[in-house]
Amino acid sequence: MAYLVLGMHRSGTSAVTQLLALAGASLPANVMPGDEHNQKGYFEPWKIAIFNDERLRAAGSAWDDVFAYPYRPLPPALEADWQMRAGRLFDVEFRKTTWPLMKDPRATVLLPMWRAVLAERQIAVRCVIPVRHPLDVAGSLGRRDGFALEKSVLVWSAYMLAAEAYTRDLPRAFTGYDALLADWRKEAARIEAAHGAPLPGLTEAAARKIDTFLTPELRHNASAGGLEALGWAGRLAADVLGWFEAAAAGASPHRAVLDAAAAELERRNREFGMLVSPAARDLAAARADLLATRQQLEGATAFQAELRADIERLEAGWRADQAQLQDALTLLSQLDAQMDAALAVE
Repeated sequence: MAYLVLGMHRSGTSAVTQLLALAGASLPANVMPGDEHNQKGYFEPWKIAIFNDERLRAAGSAWDDVFAYPYRPLPPALEADWQMRAGRLFDVEFRKTTWPLMKDPRATVLLPMWRAVLAERQIAVRCVIPVRHPLDVAGSLGRRDGFALEKSVLVWSAYMLAAEAYTRDLPRAFTGYDALLADWRKEAARIEAAHGAPLPGLTEAAARKIDTFLTPELRHNASAGGLEALGWAGRLAADVLGWFEAAAAGASPHRAVLDAAAAELERRNREFGMLVSPAARDLAAARADLLATRQQLEGATAFQAELRADIERLEAGWRADQAQLQDALTLLSQLDAQMDAALAVE
């Protein structure tokens, strides 16, 4: 049984993932560490994240493509190859864990592929979808990536539409990010009710650990102002937000609102998607190349520092040997002088 945490980047997926991990689900072998943007950690399988980025680019998209939804299948042979590679990667990351827990926001817009991978392994799925105000998400993306508000709320809308559309036949729970930080026990109970099953390891000891992790300082970028100031992008995001806030509150909102938003996004895609998606793909490729170059530079710098340290050790050893040799020569000279003096006396 796999737990999937789905939704937009910077929307509380890390907090939900840590809750599920402490409550008994199993994180992957290789987890992305924290940084200045998320000091408590991302809990993402970084190898799967890199793979997902590559798969998005293969279809002419990227993680920050406002038109990443709906899913873009490749020609059958290529699609089968990507699915096989995804499966091998999943097997390595999770091996034979009973409750694999996968959180990579990119998997949200690639969920048809990942669902096929899990189905092939006869792994059932439970989904958790955190809900955070898109302007909160936009504030975080603006600070980290320099995105315009309009872009951020549209990417948020695409991810949330994908999260809902691709999980309609699965056990799923919607949880408000603010509600999670305010009373995680209540939200955990709602997750269990939505899944029709308890979390696998939510013990009192686990609860104490969760208390120390889910703290109010996790909430940043409180939304200011309204979405209406962002034109059609804001209106679309507002409609999507209204649906998800109602779902997170326990209601059963009509999906017609989301279907209309998806249709509007598709209409805009037909109008100018051919300009936006390739630019997002090329920028993502440039970011990947820059990261690879930076890593190579860091590796070369580390090697240079190590080599310099080795040279300094060798030089220090050589200087010590030179000093010892000089001492030996001085002693030999003294012995020669003493011997000459002794011979002169005789």
